[in-house]
Order: sequence, then structure tokens, then C-alpha cells
Amino acid sequence: MKYVLLIVFVVLLLAAPATLFFLSTAPIVEVTPAPKGLGVDNQLPVKVTSPHGVRFVTAVLTQGQARSVASQEQPAERWMFWKKHMAPSTQTLHLTAKKEQGFQGGPAKLVVEAAANDLRSSSDTKTYDVFISMEPPRLSVDDLEHIINQGGAELVTFTVAGYYTESGVMVGNYRFRSFPMPGGKNENDRFCLFAFPWDVSADTRPLVFARNPGGQEVTAPFRVKMHPKKFRKRELDLSDEFLQKAVSDIDPSGTGDKLDRFLRINGETRKQNNKTLADLRDQSEKRMLWTPPFQQLSNSKVEAFFADVRTYKYNGKKVDEQVHLGFDLSKVKQAPVVASNSGKVVWADRLGIYGNCVVVDHGYGLQSIYGHLSKIEVTKGQMVERGGELGRSGATGLAGGDHLHFSMQIDGVQVNPIEWWDAHWIKDRVMSKLNGPAPGGAKTATASKDEPEAEPKKVGHTARKHPKRR
Repeated sequence: MKYVLLIVFVVLLLAAPATLFFLSTAPIVEVTPAPKGLGVDNQLPVKVTSPHGVRFVTAVLTQGQARSVASQEQPAERWMFWKKHMAPSTQTLHLTAKKEQGFQGGPAKLVVEAAANDLRSSSDTKTYDVFISMEPPRLSVDDLEHIINQGGAELVTFTVAGYYTESGVMVGNYRFRSFPMPGGKNENDRFCLFAFPWDVSADTRPLVFARNPGGQEVTAPFRVKMHPKKFRKRELDLSDEFLQKAVSDIDPSGTGDKLDRFLRINGETRKQNNKTLADLRDQSEKRMLWTPPFQQLSNSKVEAFFADVRTYKYNGKKVDEQVHLGFDLSKVKQAPVVASNSGKVVWADRLGIYGNCVVVDHGYGLQSIYGHLSKIEVTKGQMVERGGELGRSGATGLAGGDHLHFSMQIDGVQVNPIEWWDAHWIKDRVMSKLNGPAPGGAKTATASKDEPEAEPKKVGHTARKHPKRR
């Protein structure tokens, strides 16, 4: 019996490594997004999925006889197999492609490999065909005079030469994507519809930029005539009834003092909701889905303007301050709310302070927002026409009464909708540039006239005279 137990023990001892070996799980390695081009100096994000951890990650770049290697290693823990339940991780490798290493501009091959940190050390390899760019791209920008209202929008055209993977306009810390010009010679003739955010100083100079994967970036100024804006200030008195309505609608399961809950909603939730709206930029079509102009809610009264600075008071004391990024348009209770222009529904659901909310994408990063609806009549992915019903006005979310909160955003940055209700502004500032000659040559600006910003349209017999924006 003693010998039998000994034999069993030896067999188990020998079988354990084999079991661990065959139960090992191979890792999955990938570079996201898949690299198409590299520069002289590159930070390469490599994602590895391996429940047993990562033993090493290596990237090898080759071009003829030239070779560059970057790697990261971890201490071996092959006998800790049973304790490993590691989440996917991303490791950044510093990979160079310098002339002194023998590299030159042109095609190259990138091989990325990762190995699991277990007994078997199984590995995964991915290969990418890439293009090495040794020089920064070059820019040629149109010579139009671009009239910009603070909080508004503008369009610029330009041409990029050389290798690049990103281009557009930067305004302070904001960046806006560019797209190929309709009717352009090739994808190097581009345009960018961009916002000048309400919270960016009017002294900030917008710049066209182009960048390659290696971090080489070039910028170019363009002619700008800036119109600073003074946004309205308003005081709102908070009643206990309104606080109860707000927290019950937006935070029904919350606990604690009503005022504290409201302040969290008005601050943290507002910030989260605006980020959700901004992230919808990634769902924008790379084509124009609309035709000018955009439609204001008919027979509506303007109750609040874009970028109104609101001071909230409770029992006579200031408790908060927030900025209202849109127009509040009132009509009758549960009035039909229609699409301001044709497009694709990218959001049709509850959204915190906005209540029942619909967002319509019009292409090229331009989107319209409809909040506080009592009812939603469309679904995500649905195509809608200008004037098609989206839902009914209401008081859901952070609303004190039945109305429509309407706003527009460009590449996730909310802008003053008043410009988009103006057919003359759209013709001068947008369509004339998209339909004009290719960028790069001398042009006569069709929007160079110093004209005042349009007021909201006065539609129908119930519309009142709106005070001028300040």
C-alpha cells in the first residue's frame, strides 16, 4: 500500500506541470487603432489580453536592412498560473525610426509580439504594413476673411501636402476634425467646420493643423475677424417644490438633503451628460445629410439664450452657478417637436438633466439636440427629414416647465444655434466655401461684410419680439 501511494504521488507530481502547460491560454495582442504610418519618434500603444499576465511585449520595425526594437518585460511568474486573472492591459512602447538607424521615408513592416506569463509562455504576433514619414506635413490655407462670433461656428478650407493622419482646426485646447472637400482633387483638399467655444477667450487665434503618427505637427494661421460676445446673466430662485421635482425625476433612488442632491445633479450630472453628448461626435456621418437652412420650432417663444450664465439662489443665498448651453423654446404643452433638418438619430433616450432627449446627426460632426421631451417618437438609427416629428415638448429632466431645450454641436462642442437658423449666414459662411474653388488659391471672400448676428426668427402670430443678444 505504501508503494502504491508513493507511485500515485509521483504521477501527480509529474502530471501537474503538464496540466498547467496544456491549460495555458494564449494572449491576444493588438495595436489600436491599427497603425498605418509612423514618424521618427513614436509612442506605440499595445493592448494585450492575457488572463495569466504578460511576460513581455516587443515591437520590431524593419525597412530593408534597418531595424528598430522596443520592448517591455515583466518578471517570470510561471508557477503562479492558478492565481492569474489579469484584465487586459495597454503598454506603451517607445519606437524610433531615425535616419541614423538607416530608415528613410517610405513603406516598412511592423511586427508586434506578446507572450503570456505562465508555464507555457504562449505568444501572439501581429504584423502591420506601415509608412514612415521623416518630415512634417505642409499646409496651404485659403485666404478668405473668416468672421467668427464667440460661441459660434466657421468653416475653413486648406490643402495638406506630405504624409499625415490627422488634420483640422485647433481653438485653444479644442480640436476639430477635417474632411475631404466635396469635389476636391483628392483627400488632401480639405475643409473643417469648427466651433469657437463660448468659454475660449476672444483673443485666441484659431490655427489649422496637420499631424503625422510620429508626433510631427505643423500649424498655419488664417485670416480671422473676431466678434467677442457678452453673454447674459440670470438669477434663478430655487423652490422646495422644484428641488423635489428635480431630484425625483433625475435621482429617484438618491438619499440625503434635497439641495445637496440638486447641486450634484446640476454640477456632476450636468458635466457627465454633456460628455455623453460630446462623445456622439464619433457617430457622425462623413457626409452631408442636411440642406439649408435649419428650422426653429414654429410659433415658439425664446425663454433662454445660448450661454446664459445662471446664478442659482436658495432662500436668498447663492448656491450654484452654471452655463445654459442652448435655447429654451416654449409653445403649448406637449407641442410637436420636429427635426430642424434631415439626418440620422444617434440618441433617443433619457439623459439626466436633459430628460427625454433626441440627438440628430447631420454629418461632418454637426448635430442637433432636443431636450426635456415628454415623449420620444423616434429610435436610434432612424433617418428623419426636416420637419419630421421627433417627439413632444415636456418638462422632463432639469426643467421647471413645459418647453424644448434646443442646441447644436460641432464635433462635440455646443454652439449658438442662432446662426444655423439664418439662411444668409449658412450661404455665406458654409455653402459658398464648400461649393467654391479648391482651397489654396486666391479667393474673394463672400462673407467679408461686417454684418450683425441674426436674431431668432419670429415665427407665427404667437412669437414675441426677442431682446437683442449681448
